[in-house]
Amino acid sequence: MKKSQAMTISPEWDEIEMVRNKSSKFFEQNGIPDEIVHSATMVVSELLENGIKYGDFSKNKSRVGVDISINSNTITVEVSNPVNEVAYAYLKTLDKTIQWIRGFQDPFQAYTEMLKEVSRKPMSDENSGLGLVRIAYEGDAIIDFFVSDEGILNVSAIVDY
Repeated sequence: MKKSQAMTISPEWDEIEMVRNKSSKFFEQNGIPDEIVHSATMVVSELLENGIKYGDFSKNKSRVGVDISINSNTITVEVSNPVNEVAYAYLKTLDKTIQWIRGFQDPFQAYTEMLKEVSRKPMSDENSGLGLVRIAYEGDAIIDFFVSDEGILNVSAIVDY
């Protein structure tokens, strides 16, 4: 039986903790093991941070969507946010990073390589790519994305447990 939870939030950093708490509670209420609750909540948080960071919220009432579904032994987290032409450079980087992660046999290898790369970057560089690698390794998730015809970026992570 599929169980789901959907939230729509303002693109504000303060909203992340509220979504983390609701997501964690949703996982717990649906019998997800504690270690998976922790990692799946991190996945929600990382995707949400990216949605807020890279979304185009110049239009009034632009929001971020968070959809979580649990189906037998799979958790799917999807975060959606509006993007514009300026974000297309980010989308290329997103695609490149996802393909790079998939190129490793084990997400731990991608994680250690990204940590090395991040440690060489200046502190002022805010685009580490580490969040996506955390999702793949710590969340044990498969990441994908698409952009709708309406200019909505949908990034998903699938966690088997």
